[in-house]
Amino acid sequence: MTSPPAASPAASPLRVERPAEGVVVLTLALPERRNAMTEELTAAWAAEVAELAADRELRVVVVTGEGSAFCAGGDLSWIEAGGAEVDPLRTKMLAFYRTWLSIRDLEVPVLAAVNGPAIGAGLCLALACDLRYAAPGARFGAPFAALGIHPGMAASYLLPEAVGLPRAREMLYTGRIFSADEAERIGLINGVLPADTLLTDVIATAEKVASMAPVAVRLTKSALRHGPRTYAEALEWEALAQPITMATEDMREGLRAQGERRPARFGGR
Repeated sequence: MTSPPAASPAASPLRVERPAEGVVVLTLALPERRNAMTEELTAAWAAEVAELAADRELRVVVVTGEGSAFCAGGDLSWIEAGGAEVDPLRTKMLAFYRTWLSIRDLEVPVLAAVNGPAIGAGLCLALACDLRYAAPGARFGAPFAALGIHPGMAASYLLPEAVGLPRAREMLYTGRIFSADEAERIGLINGVLPADTLLTDVIATAEKVASMAPVAVRLTKSALRHGPRTYAEALEWEALAQPITMATEDMREGLRAQGERRPARFGGR
C-alpha cells in the first residue's frame, strides 16, 4: 500500500528574491486579496524585515506587489465582526503600524515599485520607502475619513513629509484618489515608468544604489531619516559623519577608481 503524497507547503504571502548582489526584492504575494495586509502577510513581513536588519551584506531593498495592486491596505474584516474596544484596538494597531513601518528603520535605502493601487495603509507602506516609482495605472489615496476612521500607520506624518502640509490636507480631508501622473507632479513619487518594465527598471536603480559606498549611503540615510535638520544640526552631523567615511578603505578605493577612470568596487569597509 503506497502512502499518499506529502502535502506541499503553502506558498508564503511574501516572496523574497535576490536579483543582484546586495539587492533584495520583497513582493507582497496575495494578488487575490489585492495584497491586503492580512495577519499571515504581516507575520511574514515582520520576520523578513528583522532578518534584513541583521544582514550586513544588504545594500538596498525593493518592495512591490504581485498582480494588479501594490497594496490595498489593512485587512479590517476583524473590526467588522464587532466587539472592538478602544484599548485592545490601540494595542493591536500600534503593533501593526510598527511592524509594517519597520522597513523605514532599515539602514539601507528602500525603493518602492508601485505596480498598482496603493491605498490607505498601502499608501503608507509606499511612503515608508525612500524612493517611489509607479506604473501608469497606479493610484494613490488615503480614504480613511470616507471609512469613518482617523488616518493610521503614520499617515499624518508621512504624507506631509512627502508632499507638504497643504497637499496632505487635501488627500486626508477629501479621500481623493490621485493618478500616477498627479502623484509625480506633487512629489509623492519619483517617477512614472512603463508597466511592463517597472520592476526591472527599479531593480536597475537599486543596483546603482548598491554600487555606491555602503557606509556613506547608510550614514546619508541616517542624516535624512528624520526630515530636514536645522542648519546648525546639519553641520554638526556632517562634521562627524564625513570624517567617518574619510577613514574608510572605500574612500581610498573611490579616489583610486576616479583616478583610473573605472567603476569603484566598494567593500563596505
